[in-house]
Order: sequence, then C-alpha cells, then structure tokens
Amino acid sequence: MTLLHTHWRIAEPPSKQDLDQFPDVDPLLVQVLFNRKIATPAAVEEFLSPLPPELYDPFQLKGMEAAVTRIRAAIENRERIVIYGDYDADGVTGSVLLTQALRAMGAVRVQPYIPHREKEGYGLNRKALDELAAQGNRLIITTDCGIRGVEPIEHAGRLGLEVIVTDHHAPGPELPPATAIIDPKQPGDTYPDRMLAGVGIAFKLVQGLVQAGLELDGLEEDDLLDLVAIGTVADLAPLLKENRLLVRRGLEVLNNAGRPGVAALFKHARVRPGQATATTIGYTLGPRINAAGRVDHAYQAARLLITEDPAAADSLAAELTQLNRQRQETTREMTRRALEQALAQAEDTPLLFAAHADYPSGIVGLIASRLLETRYRPAIAAQIRGDLTVGSCRSIEEFHITAALDQIGDILVKHGGHRRAAGFTVETKNLPEFQERLTAIAAEQLDGRDLMPRLDIDVTLGFKNISWKVQESLARLEPCGIENPVPLLLSPGVCVANTRRVGKDRAHLKLTLKDGGRTFDGIAFRMGDKEDEVQERMDIVYRLEENEWNGRRRLQLNIQDMRPAGEE
Repeated sequence: MTLLHTHWRIAEPPSKQDLDQFPDVDPLLVQVLFNRKIATPAAVEEFLSPLPPELYDPFQLKGMEAAVTRIRAAIENRERIVIYGDYDADGVTGSVLLTQALRAMGAVRVQPYIPHREKEGYGLNRKALDELAAQGNRLIITTDCGIRGVEPIEHAGRLGLEVIVTDHHAPGPELPPATAIIDPKQPGDTYPDRMLAGVGIAFKLVQGLVQAGLELDGLEEDDLLDLVAIGTVADLAPLLKENRLLVRRGLEVLNNAGRPGVAALFKHARVRPGQATATTIGYTLGPRINAAGRVDHAYQAARLLITEDPAAADSLAAELTQLNRQRQETTREMTRRALEQALAQAEDTPLLFAAHADYPSGIVGLIASRLLETRYRPAIAAQIRGDLTVGSCRSIEEFHITAALDQIGDILVKHGGHRRAAGFTVETKNLPEFQERLTAIAAEQLDGRDLMPRLDIDVTLGFKNISWKVQESLARLEPCGIENPVPLLLSPGVCVANTRRVGKDRAHLKLTLKDGGRTFDGIAFRMGDKEDEVQERMDIVYRLEENEWNGRRRLQLNIQDMRPAGEE
C-alpha cells in the first residue's frame, strides 16, 4: 500500500523447548523478545523486571575525570561557563539539562548558547566563539556537538577559551584539542553503551559531578530525566541497554508534568499527564521542540523547558505548536517540489538528490526522509545559500552515509552524523562534484544488491486472538523505539467492510476490518491516496494500540502496510 514493494519478513516462532524456559511469560511476548535477541532467562527477567538495574558508572566514560576536575574548578573560581548546544531536541534538552544542573551546583555565571540553524549552522563556529570570548567567558561545554570541531576548538584556544566536548556522534580522523572529550564513540572508550544520545552524555556528566562531591541544591538527579527521555527518543537513539533505562525512568518523571514547560506542552498537544509514552515523544512532543530550531530559533524551546513560570510556559508552548503547524505545511509543499526534482533523475540512480535555494535548511532533513521513503535509496536534500550549500542526508540500512561523506571530505566545509543520518556544508561551486562523487560511491557499494524496504513482522495473529490481555502483555516491552520497536502483527485475509479518507487533505485512510466474527477499526496514516487499491480481503500488518475517544477505550489497528490477501 506504499509506493514501494516491501518485503515482509515473518519471524520464526520459538520452539516448545524455548517456550518452556518461560512458564510465567505470555508465549506471544516470549516470541517478540526472541525476535529482539533477548532469549535467555536472565536477559528476559532483566528486560521485564519492574525494578530497573543500576545505571553504569559515569567514570567508565573516557574523559570524565578530566571534565569533572575542570568544571569543579570553574564553579569554585566563579568562572563564566557557556553550554554550547545544538538546535534539535537532543541538543536543546542537553543544553537545558547542563544549564539547570550547573546552576543548582553553584555555578553563578552559566548560560546556554544555541546557534541559529540558518545563520550559523551546526556546531561550534568562529563568530560565536569570538563573541563568547569577548564577553569574558573562559569555559565552554558542548552538548550534542563538537567531536569533529578540530578547527573551531583550535581557534577557541587562541582566544583563551577552554572547551570540554560532550557528544555522541562519530569522531573524524582527528580528535579536537579539547580540555576533555566525553564521547563513547571515541577511540579507546570502553563504556558499555556506545549509543547514548547527546542529552544522555550530558546526564552522565552531571552524575560524575555529583559523585565527585557537588550537590544539586533543590534538585534531584531524577528530576532531569524528563529531559533525557525527550532528547533520547526524539534523536532516534536505540532504546536498549542504558538508553532504555534512562527513557523508562524519564517517562515516569515526564508524566508527573512537574516541569512547567512539560505541563504546557501536554496541554497544547492534548496529552494527558500519566499517559505519555515514547511514541508520544516521537510523534507529538519532539516535533514541537524541533519546530523551534527548524522554523525560527531553538532558544524558544530551551526557554520553554527551563522556565519556572507557568504563564510564560503556556505562551511558549502555544508558540511552538503554531511553529510546528507552519513546519508541517512547509514540509508538505517543499517535499512535493523535491520529489519532482529527485524523481526526474534516472530510474536506476543509486542516490536521490534535490537542492534548491527555496528548501529551508530547517526541513531539508525531513525532505530527505520523504525521498528515501519514496524509492528506498540514500537521499540528499540541500539548501543553496549563495556560495555555500547546506544539506542533510538520510540513508538506508545498506549504506553508511557518514562514512561515504568521509571519503569526499576534501571538498566539504564540514560534515558529520551517524550511519543513517548526516549533515554537511559544501561550497556551491563544488555541488556538482559532490553529487557526482557521492553517487559513484553509492553505485559501487550498492551494485548488485536487491534494495527493498523490509518489514520485520513479529507474530501472525488472527482477530480471534486479539484482546486487552495481548495489549497489556505487549505493553511490558515499553518504552519502544529504535531497535526495540513496537511489535508488528500480521493478520492475513481479513475482510475490509468499509474505507474512508480522513484528516487534513484526506491524507489518511480509516478502515473497518472483520475476521472470524470480530471487528476492529484500522487507521493507515498517509495512505489515503491508496483507497482505490484496497480489495475485499487484505493481509494487514499493524501495531496494536489503545484508542480513547469520549471516555471509551478501544483497541485499534495502526496499519503499517497491507496487500491483497495471499499476494507475495
């Protein structure tokens, strides 16, 4: 039901011998856990335990001791400290967390600095460093950036600024000359969880400071975990190991809505305190926080999360909600144009590319994601800004986009990211060469591979077996997200009794589905234009979820894909 042919890979059920190891666990849940390679009694018990294990020792992170020593001295000497963050939800939450924590520890002159996406771009930049040095600042602590900032940090040193880098991105071939670097991906680091988000690294730094004897006046460590949950989920960090534990504990704090900014976000997003999940962050709260940096300035989101004034929080949350609507409308229009540009390329191109002055830098990442979804190829979207072009990359499982950018680093002004997402700046005169060389790398690495998006289906389930008990059992997997996804269920051959298009621009498809005397509602987001392809009987892949309307709780099928019954 999408523009692509999707391969459905249905997991093999565990054997009776496997199931017999877990007599007290729902067999369906055991199967889902096995699909995630959680297959020993000890691993299953730890994963499902209501009592979470302890967090890892922050001093296992390389660079932690040097960072803690320098920050303690800065606080004792009443130095001016700057928290230099990124403009996405991970960077914003990390900036607020460190600012709030250091102030509670007695740092009397600490301020956040978040660059403007359009005017300054990602990471440390010379002009900002010049201004911060002129203001009398002496210590900069980065969050969610800095690991590739070799030249800016060299410049900072010449200005008399010391820099402590806290980041989670992959380093380049040379580490920056910082006073301390905390990044579990740096060479020689043996920390047990290398996939912490930037805000997670910031929280570990606070833990290290507390262990070193600094007290959080009027604040508990756990009070900061709502920020960790928001940033970790919004940044698509894997929800396994310590990340899962941090988000799990963070959701408890988030649902208390004790932070005025969170309470205001809940109000304007129509989220009830106590009912927020990782999915709520990913689809409702995170986009509002990200909208500030995409459309205007991320300071608005930072101010929302740090304010103690409920009235100010309410005003800022309303503003972010409006910015998010604006972002959605702009994304729809610009994606339409980018698709026309990208799909005009050769049918067999290994990489989709769209660049134009009209594409706002704040949404080029969203545009690239839409391009990838359309043809399952690595995708680049970029804004041409005179002499410079700034872009975002989104990639498929089979192609490491940041490693590819490293290969053409000689023509890039700067770049960085992860395996499947990255950003870059290139001189516009080099844009044709950039496209040509990156396309050649993709062609070489993807040649001969059968590129097709894949749905990993956990369980085949008839409607007669769907129940609240099943829903409650699967809820034990929460928080769900990257690498611990919401389970995908397959119900083959169900009868489609009714369909209708709903939502803005009639973009979504509502279905009434019947099988074996049972009837369920289904919602297929962004599949409204496929209504004519729905046949009387369909195989459907879905997430089972709770839908509450007018005080009534019902089970609903959130449809991820479907095809005519029996079709391969």
